[in-house]
Amino acid sequence: MGAGAFPGRIGIVARAEARYRSPTMFPCLKPGTDLARRIPTAFRASPAIRCGTYRSVAAAVPGLLLLLALASAAAEPELTRNQPVDGYRGIWYMNQPSNDEYVYKYSGGLGTYCAKHQPFAVFAREVNKTFFCYGGAPPDNPQRLWHMVSFFDHAMGEVPRPTLLLDKQTSDAHDNPVIALDGRGYLWIFSTSHGTSRPSYVHRSRQPFAADAFDRIAVTKEEDGVPVPMTNFSYFQAWHTPEQGFQCFFTRYGYPAARTICYMSSPDGVTWSAWQRLAAIEEGHYQISAVGKGVAGSAFNFHPQGKGLNWRSNLYYVQTRNGGRSWENVEGQPLELPLTTPENPALIEDYRTPGLNVYLKDIQFDQANHPVILFLTSGGYESGPRNDPRTWRTARWTGDRWDIRPALRSDNNYDMGSLYLETDGAWRIIAPTETGPQPYNPGGEVAMWISEDQGRNWRMTRQLTHDSPRNHTYVRRPVNAHPDFYALWADGHGRQPSESDLHFCDREGNVFRLPRTMNGPTARPQRVH
Repeated sequence: MGAGAFPGRIGIVARAEARYRSPTMFPCLKPGTDLARRIPTAFRASPAIRCGTYRSVAAAVPGLLLLLALASAAAEPELTRNQPVDGYRGIWYMNQPSNDEYVYKYSGGLGTYCAKHQPFAVFAREVNKTFFCYGGAPPDNPQRLWHMVSFFDHAMGEVPRPTLLLDKQTSDAHDNPVIALDGRGYLWIFSTSHGTSRPSYVHRSRQPFAADAFDRIAVTKEEDGVPVPMTNFSYFQAWHTPEQGFQCFFTRYGYPAARTICYMSSPDGVTWSAWQRLAAIEEGHYQISAVGKGVAGSAFNFHPQGKGLNWRSNLYYVQTRNGGRSWENVEGQPLELPLTTPENPALIEDYRTPGLNVYLKDIQFDQANHPVILFLTSGGYESGPRNDPRTWRTARWTGDRWDIRPALRSDNNYDMGSLYLETDGAWRIIAPTETGPQPYNPGGEVAMWISEDQGRNWRMTRQLTHDSPRNHTYVRRPVNAHPDFYALWADGHGRQPSESDLHFCDREGNVFRLPRTMNGPTARPQRVH
């Protein structure tokens, strides 16, 4: 039967063939590679690619492309390690030397970096464990990024030896992993990449509620109606709900803006929708996201044209109530995406006019299912007092307007903490707002703040850390946080490479350090504050 009998399919196949005809698409495959040996039996037997399924060889190309991706992955050097490690050690990372007393634009123990990676931990009620991931490091090199996974057993008060999932082959903490828990109890680890020069990976635990062994998943996204391998994503934020499955917010570089923010969804974590561009204004954006009751929302800033990516300003918000089929602003006004101009219906507040940078921290939905955004403003990107005040702010949608209020102050743009909207109506921030041993570098001493009037007034209820040798950084809230494991973070020297320890606290503010070295299969974290 001729190609004319399959006009729609052949059109799709032609595009796919044009995209993947080059042999450089699969450089790991040597000439003469036996694909039958590289492809799992389950895929060889799939109805989508059996010889009898199609009446022309060309029609099988989309399925064969997926097999080629699998074969390419199989031909790579061993990636997935699944190796227990004898302790908890974080990555130390720096970005952009500043040639002043602060040494770098930002730096430190960044195992739970950055605000645009979410989440790092999730509580599983079914097994009474909090599972978490972090950017780790080998004992002899704090600047080599390992992707690590573990859990805290609430019944035993212990942690196992953490699992080395993979060596990311970089020193860049922008490649830190994030974690999600699906409806069947499987853990998913999304290994991100900073830009497009390195690959990204997706792994799923072999057993539900288990963190000791993972399999790499050959995920696909839809592109021009064809499922194609998905091998790169940045600043990943993975949310799973029973109603929508996976909803993920992420960044793609040069798509077309330097940092274009996007969204995609998946019912199973394997087959993903086409990427949706949310905004590509001037030089692009950073975003943070959250899911509420039947809603997923993104708050973001933008990089003004011609000023460089160190400048970021304005505050925006968009949301979807139907898994990405349509988008709206907080008032329900439909939006045509991607947004491409700074003045648009998603704008919450103009911070470019007063010359303020906007650094995003966290976002939550309150009991009325309205978004509350935590962010920081400052006069510029450089470290030091010249860009004070660095003011933490909240933006709350009341139902008819945005209520924006100052909250706290700290001494660095990259001081990062988490917002908790408690069931009793109280708001809580756990963040390194207090001056640390390396002033004006990222992080400091961690404090707990409470507001009982929706952000109008704040009071410190407890300073969690003090007299620390290194700054504490990037305090992260677990999904469905258990009172005994309420926040996770790392420490590290702000001005020079150092070792980095992992810490967590309970809701009362007691701080525990995860064991840096373990002699047995499990250990109890040490209370240090």
